Amino acid sequence: MKFTLTIPFITTVVLGCENCYGPRDDSVHVRNVRRMQPESQNAPVGPRAPLEWGQLNFLQTTDTHGWLEGHLKEQNYGADWGDFAAFTRHMKHKADSLGVDLLLVDTGDLHDGSGLSDSTKPNGLVTNPIWQTIDYDILTIGNHELYVADISYETFNGFAKVYGERYITSNVQIKDPETGTLEYIGNRYRYFTTKQGLRIMSFGVIFDFAANSNATKITKAKDLVKEEWFLKAVNYDSETPIDLFVVIGHNPIRGKISTFGPIYDTIHSLRPDIPIQFFGGHTHIRDFIVYDQVSTGLESGRYCETLGWLSITGIQSPTFKGTNKPEGVPHPTQKAISIVNGTATAETSNSPPTSSSKPSNIVYSRRYLDWNRLTFDYHAVGSQDYTFDDYQGERITTEITAARKKLNLTSLYGCVPETYCVSCKPFGAEGNIYNLLSKALAATVINKQRAEIPRLIIINTGSIRFDLVKGPFTLDDRTIVSPFYATFQFIADVPYNIAKQVLPILNGGPIRKKRDLESRDFNLEPLTEVCPEGIVSVDHDYLKPHFGPMTRGLHRRQTTNRTPGYVTEDDFGTTGDDTPHNKLPEYPLPNNLQANASFPTDGSDPKAVDLVFLDFLTKGFVLPALQSLGANFTLNDVQDYLPSTFTTNSYLPEYAKLKWQAGLPNCRVGTGVGS
Repeated sequence: MKFTLTIPFITTVVLGCENCYGPRDDSVHVRNVRRMQPESQNAPVGPRAPLEWGQLNFLQTTDTHGWLEGHLKEQNYGADWGDFAAFTRHMKHKADSLGVDLLLVDTGDLHDGSGLSDSTKPNGLVTNPIWQTIDYDILTIGNHELYVADISYETFNGFAKVYGERYITSNVQIKDPETGTLEYIGNRYRYFTTKQGLRIMSFGVIFDFAANSNATKITKAKDLVKEEWFLKAVNYDSETPIDLFVVIGHNPIRGKISTFGPIYDTIHSLRPDIPIQFFGGHTHIRDFIVYDQVSTGLESGRYCETLGWLSITGIQSPTFKGTNKPEGVPHPTQKAISIVNGTATAETSNSPPTSSSKPSNIVYSRRYLDWNRLTFDYHAVGSQDYTFDDYQGERITTEITAARKKLNLTSLYGCVPETYCVSCKPFGAEGNIYNLLSKALAATVINKQRAEIPRLIIINTGSIRFDLVKGPFTLDDRTIVSPFYATFQFIADVPYNIAKQVLPILNGGPIRKKRDLESRDFNLEPLTEVCPEGIVSVDHDYLKPHFGPMTRGLHRRQTTNRTPGYVTEDDFGTTGDDTPHNKLPEYPLPNNLQANASFPTDGSDPKAVDLVFLDFLTKGFVLPALQSLGANFTLNDVQDYLPSTFTTNSYLPEYAKLKWQAGLPNCRVGTGVGS
């Protein structure tokens, strides 16, 4: 396909936009960039052992959030979507040669998280066609496809049509803008037969998400299972029986948010002899859970850091024509019994109940692969004739590089002098990003007419999405670290003895691991200061599916020293991580943080301050906190502190231009978080 899209540019990033009006900001620099992506580093440590191949095998992605370029500054996750495309093609070829099935699964959230995805309107215009080069077998929608109506309609009219019956949205519908009638964004279910003859019924169920736009409708899982079509699908025509149920969803596999429980209950009660396999997402973690001896769940991380692997042997099927024990590779051996407590570990009534009483010969293996070339090359051995790279993968990599250049994503604001992590250092300690943010907020969140008035600035910690890694701070990093667009509001002249108590009150409630958001809180728009002439024509014709002969590659030598990274414990124990790592510490965070600015230089307390806060904190948090202290401020007292164009996505670039100009334009990249 070929299309033309309009791409907005920040006015201060003008080096790729010769016809923009206004002064050029010489503090922003272009970094000349050099497969993976030119800036990426490869991993120094590879997998511990070959994968176990079973009768049926899965590769799962989830919560990719636009990270198709990979992690340019982290060695563990440096592969890009072109590398992944080559890997999946090699692995499909390997499955064919072994006489087994391999299915590719994705559980949603393609948007909101990188400059590559978020710099178009609606976002995803560049990333979706690249993403669609992967020949997924079943996939489903995430909540980040549902916040903004434009993105939901693009998903319905474009993305879902590309994948056809493979895109499954069992409980998500969208309104026809002309008639108001509801249509399913994708298929309600998919019944299909694998290449080796297994007969599978699949559903796609998102959790009970309530912050979607009014263009879409989400049916709760407890209501979905009562619908006639769902019950008929579970009790499918006896002439086309089911060997396995596969339930995918942007849905945690355990915990209070999970709504897989009603799905499991209904399927298990109607078809108790058929195994059920769940694939989840949304919580951004690596996890595997045992529900019963024929039912398990896998969740495979986030942000193109993790590729999940699951292999199963022992599914009974009279039509299966492959092999249970492929030659020359290890096989799964572990029965579905939790190592944690000898049974399963579901935690709430929303999660599937657990039972270990039913005997079964089914065995499993799961693995969490680090997203890098070394990993992909290692596991693809035996599938190729010459090299790992293939034509399609190289073209995708080239397309990503070109798109990043045309979007000015490599333009520099500054050079980050050290790595600042979200949770690997204690809150407030040097090296913790929130310690840095207090300084950045004080230095940049300034109303010029009120600059001399003391102010307290409160933001939520969840407004930061990712670590800030040593090296170039680019337009891309700006979105990666904080993709949200909350604005700054304030109440003037709040008595200091009251204002100073607001933060402790806000942090006294339950810890929010993610922002408690409504759709308006995201304000998920592309960067709003646009270059009028910023028109880019992107040719995606070569990205159409292309399945040619495979090629064989050489396996790299590697070090055995462990690097910082994921160390996972799940229901099968601690053997899931494909590459062993040293565990990164993870410290708790408060819900909010505060910066102080323009306070008396003699160290005394001011009598009154401007209390500055993010717009989405106003009604539900700041005003109730003030009122609980006896200060009867209302919405009438709330004003914009800065123009709406200055958001949570703005203050770090401004700080970079003030403080991080040393070392430009040849800024050296660090070794990543925890190194």
